[in-house]
Amino acid sequence: MSRGGGKGLNLKDKLDGNELDLSLCDLNEVPVRELALLPKATVLDLSCNNLISLPSDFCSLMHLVKLDLSKNRLQQLPLDFGRLVNLQHLDLLNNRLVTLPVSFAQLKNLKWLDLKDNPLNPALAKVAGDCLDEKQCKQAAVKVLQHMKMIQSEQDRQRQRKLQAEREMEKKREAEQRAKEAQERELRKREKAEEKERRRREYDAQKAAKQEMEKKTKKETVQTRKPASSSRPPQPPRHKHSWSRSVLRVLLFLLLCVLCTLAACKLTELQHQPVCISVNTLYEDVVAALQNHKTLQNMLQPNSQQ
Repeated sequence: MSRGGGKGLNLKDKLDGNELDLSLCDLNEVPVRELALLPKATVLDLSCNNLISLPSDFCSLMHLVKLDLSKNRLQQLPLDFGRLVNLQHLDLLNNRLVTLPVSFAQLKNLKWLDLKDNPLNPALAKVAGDCLDEKQCKQAAVKVLQHMKMIQSEQDRQRQRKLQAEREMEKKREAEQRAKEAQERELRKREKAEEKERRRREYDAQKAAKQEMEKKTKKETVQTRKPASSSRPPQPPRHKHSWSRSVLRVLLFLLLCVLCTLAACKLTELQHQPVCISVNTLYEDVVAALQNHKTLQNMLQPNSQQ
């Protein structure tokens, strides 16, 4: 019957000094929590069980010095398996491993390694060798560590190249973005300048059209007034004619008054009045004077003819 995670086991009963033997316990899980409570168990034997994988917290058992995982069904080791830095002896015989995690290169204290009877990839199998005796297993530990360090270095270089490429790509994107933003700013500036120029031309055109319209209107007004003024004949100053007419009217009025007074004094009963007597006397004197003037002219005419 499967014991699962080893819950039916009393680990202390399996502990002998610093060695904990859990082999042939039909385990399909590793009791990591219980093992962590036994830091004195630096030698752990988990061989001949049904383990398919190791939990990620298995790598917290950093006190392990010797570990036997042979004759299980492990297909892979945890990615951070290299945390077991105190591990010196590792037996992975007869499992289903194809590769090892890159962190395996961090097992700097590893002195003994057996990877026989695993479907390893050709490169790793060639490095690991056959491990038929103690010497070959020790050489396998050294060579596999060197191999994994090379893989780790290559991956680090690839990672660095990738990071460098990503940084360069980011810089390129930033440069392109800056160039694009600069082009957009330049385009906006140019469009703004063109808009200002268009509005200035539009304003100048409107101003010129307005001035042209004002000139045209002024010219039409002048042309409209000019024929009207030229069609009328020149007229003499009105004030002179008005003055002469006023004088003539006054004289005619005075003459009329004189005639009326004279008629009244001659033909009415007013002729015996003192005023009329004076007027009649003046009238007779004027008439006599005119007659004498006429007689004188008649006398002078013959003399001038002689």
